[in-house]
Amino acid sequence: MRTLRALRRAGRGENAGNARGLDARLLAACFAVAIVLFPFQQGLCGAWKSPPYVTIEQGKGRFPLVKEGEAAPLIASRQEFPGVLRVLKHFQGDIERVSGCQAAMVLDTIPRTAAVVVVGTLGESPLVDRLAAEGKIDATVIKGRWEAFLLKVVEEPLPGVAQALVIAGSDKRGTIFGIFDLSAQMGVSPWYWWADVPPKRKEAVYVLPGPFVEMGPKVKYRGIFINDEAPALSGWAYEKFGGFNHRFYEKVFELILRLKGNFLWPAMWGRAFYDDDAKNPELADEYGVVISTSHHEPMMRAHDEWRRYGSGPWNYELNEAKLQQFWREGIRRMGSYESIVTIGMRGDGDEPMTEEANIALLERIVRDQRRILEEVTGKPASTIPQVWALYKEVQEYYDRRMRVPDDVTLLLCDDNWGNIRRLPKPDAPPRAGGYGIYYHYDYVGGPRNYKWLNTNQVARVWEQMHLAYEHGARQIWIVNVGDIKPMEFPVSFFLNYAWDPERISAEELPEYTRHWAEEQFGLEHAAEIGQLITRYTTYNSRRKPELLSVSTYSLVNFREAERVVADYAALEQKARRLYQTLPEEYRDAFYQLVLHPIEACANLNELYVTVGKNHLYARQGRAATNALAQRARELFNRDAEITHYYNKILANGKWNHMMDQTHIGYTSWQQPETNIMPEVQEIRVQERGEMGVAVEGSESWWPADKDTAVLPEFDPFHKQTYYIEVFNRGKEPFQFSVRAGEKWLQVKPHKGRVATEVRVWVSVDWDRVPVGRHRARITVSGPEGKVVVLAPVHNPSEPRPEAVQGFVESNGYVAIEAEHYTKTVAREGVKWQRIPDLGRTLSAMTPFPVTAPPQVAGGDSPRLEYAVHFFSSGQVKVKTYLSPTLDFYGDGGLRYAVSFDEQPVQVINMHEGRTFQDWEASVRNNLTVCTSLHAIDKPGQHVLKLWMVDPGVVVQRLVLETGDVKASYLGPPESCHRSAGPE
Repeated sequence: MRTLRALRRAGRGENAGNARGLDARLLAACFAVAIVLFPFQQGLCGAWKSPPYVTIEQGKGRFPLVKEGEAAPLIASRQEFPGVLRVLKHFQGDIERVSGCQAAMVLDTIPRTAAVVVVGTLGESPLVDRLAAEGKIDATVIKGRWEAFLLKVVEEPLPGVAQALVIAGSDKRGTIFGIFDLSAQMGVSPWYWWADVPPKRKEAVYVLPGPFVEMGPKVKYRGIFINDEAPALSGWAYEKFGGFNHRFYEKVFELILRLKGNFLWPAMWGRAFYDDDAKNPELADEYGVVISTSHHEPMMRAHDEWRRYGSGPWNYELNEAKLQQFWREGIRRMGSYESIVTIGMRGDGDEPMTEEANIALLERIVRDQRRILEEVTGKPASTIPQVWALYKEVQEYYDRRMRVPDDVTLLLCDDNWGNIRRLPKPDAPPRAGGYGIYYHYDYVGGPRNYKWLNTNQVARVWEQMHLAYEHGARQIWIVNVGDIKPMEFPVSFFLNYAWDPERISAEELPEYTRHWAEEQFGLEHAAEIGQLITRYTTYNSRRKPELLSVSTYSLVNFREAERVVADYAALEQKARRLYQTLPEEYRDAFYQLVLHPIEACANLNELYVTVGKNHLYARQGRAATNALAQRARELFNRDAEITHYYNKILANGKWNHMMDQTHIGYTSWQQPETNIMPEVQEIRVQERGEMGVAVEGSESWWPADKDTAVLPEFDPFHKQTYYIEVFNRGKEPFQFSVRAGEKWLQVKPHKGRVATEVRVWVSVDWDRVPVGRHRARITVSGPEGKVVVLAPVHNPSEPRPEAVQGFVESNGYVAIEAEHYTKTVAREGVKWQRIPDLGRTLSAMTPFPVTAPPQVAGGDSPRLEYAVHFFSSGQVKVKTYLSPTLDFYGDGGLRYAVSFDEQPVQVINMHEGRTFQDWEASVRNNLTVCTSLHAIDKPGQHVLKLWMVDPGVVVQRLVLETGDVKASYLGPPESCHRSAGPE
């Protein structure tokens, strides 16, 4: 490894001649070792987990792509694929973007010069084939492979040429990927156009000798689905390009290829890829982007084409001949273009077929479609790539034993919310057509649309697609990306991960995000930007913006709403400070990729919390009620201002309409026509000042409530601080005072003047409080009376805080983040695996490997243990917070088990008895909560055990309820603990 470290330093610009004495032979040997130990990878823009091969420093054996104001000429053959030549022109532009130098592009001629770049596809480029035949490149490592490529510096490759950089592909896309890989290594982000990421400027560009070999992807077809494109994408596309024509799609094709994707479902609502512009499919085929049609558009015909050209009902039983004619034209028009034909049939407009539809009919439809394929193409249907999407009700037909020929790819789907519905079992027989996955980053439908901003945690995407890959779904991965923007980061991840899922482990997800930030913005701020991206996607995925309401977060319990607003505000402050720090040329990209989703969602969450407080204050008659109404209006207006900046000001209006999507005021699954200001309340405030008192943990106010005001309990383990709010119900300010009934009870401030409201903080001096349970009095005095607040205090004799083991009960609960286990037990390679940054609060734990057989819980089987100290005994509810994973085997549900100490194990099925309404609640909340009941016979130290039964269960946290726990969306904050798990 010592020589590899030296090699990495050499790649970062240190003089190769000084790399611990490495000569050219040793350097080449090191690269050979690097290829064995670190196979050249495209985990991220050509650099993820692979030694960089581009440097700005000259050195022995390095190829001068740009040197002293000149760029090496680009050599290719006229016999080369036109798409490769087109991409070579993109590369020509990339060189100029990076260095300011223009590289000559020469076809079929070898200029007599010191250095040339030779680009070609095996079997298509005579020059590349000649270099392979002469042994100057080893083409055997990529020959015959799918989308493989190599880069190598060759000395004296041709007469009169001292040095050549050879980029050779096994096929058309392999060569294209090799070209774009070098672009990325030079510093051109795949998002240079789509997100205005500036290229990393360099005066000199050298390529290390190599060879660098990429053996091709692990998932064969990897792509995106442009969907739900109105009003944002459609408004933008018509303004900038005149519609969804070849000028628009050229930008899409380039982006897909730069991300090493190869597959597209085109825009389809009111659009028709083939019919809107005849150049669309021609250009796609030239670039090498494989075109298909979405899950409900069979036989290469867009949905809108039936409206344009169809005749009669979209019903095979009633209109068989017209439908066959319609489909036949789609296959005829497809011609020899590289395509995947969608087969099957759904109802018109992405609806289920009629209730009368049956499996026999659908099987007949598929047979007839395959007959059309053979008759029109003259080829056996088994040789034509086809896909059957098991979307929504179609999966039910599959579950009821409907089958299609073995050569057809079965496209398994998620539930539109990122939870995969069905996977083949590990022992399922292989299919010639294999399996694929259709996934969603964007959706229109119940329980509510979500298509405004990115709300996707890549950790959850990783977890679900890792499941898919390990279960053999490796033929097609396609993701619904809505309008493409603002899904830049998760789109990158999806296609990067699809290239080789084995190269990004769960532990490496934070580093992936940091590295992606580095690719866009450079090394200096990459760690901080990566954290910003991780945090905002965590916050946004807790509850999608379209699902937010004034009651989402608790206004009084655990300061939940305040913490949500404060967390967003802190994140926005960090992002805005960094925005000001970045060089000017990076700010537009940073705004799009980082700052905008943070500030927009920070503003929206504050809006809903402010309206919620306005409603609460109105019920309590607070003088601040009307000010909160005005603040809510300001936040609503700021949302419009943020949208205006993105559409009209950012990048000189380049992205106008991209933020046209409405997102405030949903009342059903469908979007409102315009953003609707949430209803606020205003009250008539009397002139005379009047004191009201509220306490943390209650929506009541005093003296109106005749019950005694009681704060949550204090204890020395959590060292809580709670608040009392003294508020004014009138316009005139008044004086107040607060007196604690015990010397060890601290209140700050203890007096003051109230114009609208003052928060009094209550804490305990634990060095002075006596052992035992106490209910200390706090008296709040105002101009017309007093309110007594009780402060429950629990100071047990044991354990002492410094001697506590594990988690400690307080206020009727113990809250545990799953990764904070005291002990983990693995067995025969089966273990619980941490997935960082997955879930609503911290991370998650899931059984590994995901294809392991079910385990019998108990004894020494795989488990997590959590030490817990209870001060109470009796019934305990264990609420397990789970990611909303579906029963992907269809076997009746996924199971885990829970027990305390040596008590019998309770097996819980997370899907048993769950209804459609339960599923809706799970996806709204991005969480499934399961409850088990246990008995604790005595207070003291206990061990909670979380047992593995089925793989696929993803545990985020556990809440052990020993009493009545206050309601909240995220659950109570984690309890005081000392844990052996990762902190």
